[in-house]
Amino acid sequence: MPGAPTPPAPPPFEGPLTGVRVVELAGIGPAPFAAMLLADLGADVVRVDRPGGPGLGIDPALDVTNRNKRSVVLDLKSPEGPARVLDLAARADILLEGYRPGVAERLGVGPADCHARNPRLVYGRMTGWGQEGPLADRAGHDLAYLARTGALGMTGEPGRPPVAPANLLGDYAGGSLYLVVGCLAALHHARATGTGQVVDAAIVDGAVHLTAMLHGMLAAGAWQDLRGANLLDGGCPFYGTYETSDGRYMAVGALEERFYAEFTDLLGVSRPLPPREDPARWPELRTAVAARFRTRTREEWTEVFAGSDACVAPVLSLREAPKDPHLAARGTFTDHGGLTQPAPAPRFSATPTAVRSGPALPGADTAAVARDWNLPHLVTDAPRPPHDSRKVRP
Repeated sequence: MPGAPTPPAPPPFEGPLTGVRVVELAGIGPAPFAAMLLADLGADVVRVDRPGGPGLGIDPALDVTNRNKRSVVLDLKSPEGPARVLDLAARADILLEGYRPGVAERLGVGPADCHARNPRLVYGRMTGWGQEGPLADRAGHDLAYLARTGALGMTGEPGRPPVAPANLLGDYAGGSLYLVVGCLAALHHARATGTGQVVDAAIVDGAVHLTAMLHGMLAAGAWQDLRGANLLDGGCPFYGTYETSDGRYMAVGALEERFYAEFTDLLGVSRPLPPREDPARWPELRTAVAARFRTRTREEWTEVFAGSDACVAPVLSLREAPKDPHLAARGTFTDHGGLTQPAPAPRFSATPTAVRSGPALPGADTAAVARDWNLPHLVTDAPRPPHDSRKVRP
């Protein structure tokens, strides 16, 4: 409208890591997720994609783990590729890579090469087995790493195979999160002393670290080294899941006595339940609770326990979770560019985070990174990106 005042420009984004520069050498699994977390917190993450991509097998426009990042394409096997990565490392605070031990060194972008250009650099290395040890050079995936830590052996029912927990427990909990914590701790040290260092984040180390409390309980005789026989592993009938009449499930976590009392009251069994204090009668108690849950649908049970402290919740699918009233009220999921995805976490009162941009598409940001990082050769040396997919959206 003519004469209408121009709306004020939105304030510049200021996340808790604004001003931190991160180089991510493209791969799959925990390192990209760690880089996404740093990007969500405001770091300027430049992902170095290889020509042809890392082979994840999905449209890069839908790869949420590359949101809030920028991408350049460099061929590390070309004469110019390693030099351009070192140029980026010279201007960065953190570099992340997820190669097998020795690969980065053979490519000419290992810790010694990078620290020669930037002694303050935090060099984060993400592997399954670690940088040393008998298995360090062996291939592997999340499940194999978990298998040796004792963490996988705790999952599932007695007498049945352990259950694969997607790749959440190994790749992301034992891997990505420990890589991020390690890099931020090393960044704090680098800023205080001027000295960078290498962070060796191994999924086996992180997954074992996650079992610290259970090892204490094991030593105290409060945990049996058996699957499905303990308070928190599904062995306890008031800490587990139950099928409903419509083939769905409810989760019960009524550990404390007062929560358990509210749970059993709302469950509405017609006869007294076996005592919960006697593990020998847990199978009998489980049978009674399971029979009661099978009398109603998941939605009906959700209504029964709504507003209570019975510690009972419906088990939702990935597509159902964004519609959960509590998660919707908190904005735990967000929509960006038509793509529903988890919102950044955790939350900050002074420097709130946000999904600022969609998944970084290979090579689409080369010119902008070259300008912002003062690397003009990045444009002239970079391979032509396979496609400028900025216009491609679901």
